[in-house]
Amino acid sequence: MWLLLALIAFIFQMAAVLLLEFRNPSKAVAWLFILFCLPLIGFVLYFFIAQDYQKRLKIRNRGTRLFREIKGHLWDRAAIVHKASDMHNPDFHHNLRLFNLLNHLSETPITGCNSTRVLTDGEEAFSAMLHAMEQAKDHIHVEFYIFRHDTIGTKFQDVMIRKAKEGVKVRLVCDGLGSYKLKRSFINRFKDSGVEFHFFLPAMVSMFNRRINYRNHRKIVVVDGTVGFLGGINVGDDYLGKYPDMGYWRDTHLEVKGDAVYFLQNVFLHDWKLAAGEKILDMSLFPEHQCTGDEQVQILSSGPDLNWNAIQEMCFGSISVAKERIWITTPYFIPDEGVYEALKTAAVSGVDVRIIIPDKADSRLVKLASLSYVEDLITAGVKFYEYQKGFIHAKVLIVDDLIGSVGTANMDMRSFFCNFELTAVMFDKKPIDHLVADFEEDLTNSKAIDEEAFHERGRAQKAAEIFCRMLSPML
Repeated sequence: MWLLLALIAFIFQMAAVLLLEFRNPSKAVAWLFILFCLPLIGFVLYFFIAQDYQKRLKIRNRGTRLFREIKGHLWDRAAIVHKASDMHNPDFHHNLRLFNLLNHLSETPITGCNSTRVLTDGEEAFSAMLHAMEQAKDHIHVEFYIFRHDTIGTKFQDVMIRKAKEGVKVRLVCDGLGSYKLKRSFINRFKDSGVEFHFFLPAMVSMFNRRINYRNHRKIVVVDGTVGFLGGINVGDDYLGKYPDMGYWRDTHLEVKGDAVYFLQNVFLHDWKLAAGEKILDMSLFPEHQCTGDEQVQILSSGPDLNWNAIQEMCFGSISVAKERIWITTPYFIPDEGVYEALKTAAVSGVDVRIIIPDKADSRLVKLASLSYVEDLITAGVKFYEYQKGFIHAKVLIVDDLIGSVGTANMDMRSFFCNFELTAVMFDKKPIDHLVADFEEDLTNSKAIDEEAFHERGRAQKAAEIFCRMLSPML
């Protein structure tokens, strides 16, 4: 009798997962595997961390209403590119499919009055962000997945507190799980000095309301509504290469000035509303500015509160139209089925597909899962390189001379479908050439994965990769 009841319970659990995850086959397989190994515990875990955040319509609609109330003002102030024929790159004139895709992915358009600066390591990025905050006159908006109480974290804190005491409005959002190690005394110093501080989905709260699986992975700094920063760098000494176990930390961040900052600001205000419960509709946060550049830039945000997986769609759409090259840098390579097949098809078609991943990984499970995807792709002609100089954490995509993107999203399913992410897509020669030069420099510090040697790796290694691949939709 007990065996029969246990079997019925197990069948019920499997049926529930299949019913709820029928739109995500890879995720369903991962959870069925966990249920098979841990029948009851696995279902409890599924209940708490795997529920679809999109089903919480109240959260999703709360964000879109906020955007609509300021959308008209942003459209009036920004130089928006409406037609492919207005793109600087003439290749877009004959690439209407990609242009239309980018134009319809979200309510963040391609803007035409921008200047950008690619920042290629933590020292350069921190210096630029701190300098910009020092110049603040009206407000500083800061959002990070990880904010550490260490040397560079204290520097950020000191500047933000000093500016708050000068009368500048300073708001700070940190992810509740990524920054859970922040000491209460460190947080109180912010609050006692006039800095408004909030966690985005605190770890314990999100556990009980079943949102622990959805983290805010964005990194945003906006100063006075005219200069913004985004990319892969969090606030911590490890991003300066001060952690001996990781060594040199190679990352890519981006400074943006111009119309694109309006939409970066808007993303922050969405997240502030969700974290602090405060709706801010102050149009002075979107000031008119002198157009100092004509670069075309699009800010794409994605997350479980939105209807479109905009960053995944951008990656898939861009890869699908590539003719000459697809160059990717990512610390975690766990692509969804669409991106995986697009990369394989491109390589078989003769496109130069190169992917740089870390040799030294910060997660053994993720590294094993990543290597499981290398097998078929390397046979198809994709060239993989393992970065040797330290740890590479940059998230960069270069497709032909069409686009170059820098952001917070890894080339993995968690970034595509679970996390709140942010990416800047650039279309002009200057920033793309800079990303190309950085990629070529990274190749000199990387070792190519030899196809023959890779296929000869041991059975234990292959078994570990298969195991991690089955879990990869959740890593």
